[in-house]
Amino acid sequence: MYEERGFVEAGGLMAYAPRLAANFRRAAAYGDKILKGAKPADLPVEQPTTCELGLNRKTAKALGLSILQSVLIWAHEVLR
Repeated sequence: MYEERGFVEAGGLMAYAPRLAANFRRAAAYGDKILKGAKPADLPVEQPTTCELGLNRKTAKALGLSILQSVLIWAHEVLR
């Protein structure tokens, strides 16, 4: 189980995490507010609102694991 999709692409079994691009966009929005004069202490703490599941079927097969159909349907990306 990994925290970034890139590990699944490199052969990891699965990753469940928010997309890094979304985090970077939020960080840029915070930076913009600070550059416009907002005090960092006054800005609310935000957490990701969605996470994505990525699975690697080739790795699962190599490990002798079967992935339930319900999990495959729920996954955002399934590498073959």
